[in-house]
Amino acid sequence: MGVSSHPPQRTDKYSLGVNSVPDPKLLLVDDEEIYCWALQKAFERRGYEVRAANAVPQAIKVLRDWPADYATVDLRMTGPSGLKLIPYLRSANPAVRIVVLSGYASIATAVEAIKLGATNCLVKPVEADTIEAAFNHVEGDANAPVSDQPLSISRLTWEHIQHVLAEHRGNVSAAARALGMYRRTLQRKLNKHPQRN
Repeated sequence: MGVSSHPPQRTDKYSLGVNSVPDPKLLLVDDEEIYCWALQKAFERRGYEVRAANAVPQAIKVLRDWPADYATVDLRMTGPSGLKLIPYLRSANPAVRIVVLSGYASIATAVEAIKLGATNCLVKPVEADTIEAAFNHVEGDANAPVSDQPLSISRLTWEHIQHVLAEHRGNVSAAARALGMYRRTLQRKLNKHPQRN
């Protein structure tokens, strides 16, 4: 499942600097219901008040009377992209810390998520411990390792498609025209799982 079954002690949680308020509110937004449920249980054991949503419209309804302090948002869900939710989260609580999750990570979408106000981006599957640490990792690390492994052709293609799609604000028809391909062809490529490198 990729979710830690034994949460850290309460002192560990506070040593991360994550929970500056008692019973912080965490909104989990993911259409993988079992994964979402497992994360919810893991974070509840850490002292969070947790609510879950399986789509962007459902999450927006939750935010109307329940501004979250923290949120995890899956990028690819049925219906609107998780990117659409970030402005709503920040409108409900400008100080919210958002970790974007994706099993289909791309540089372009990660950049867009950060521009919109996400705190961090992680590739699924990921454990609750890693997500909690990412909430507190708000500054860049100049000592982060830089890979000398070149990206594969298929990965470079995927990144280019994602970049063009981001430039056209997610409009598949406009991106397809810019790429010189049929919309249906682009849709098929978007539905394929990208390679990790």
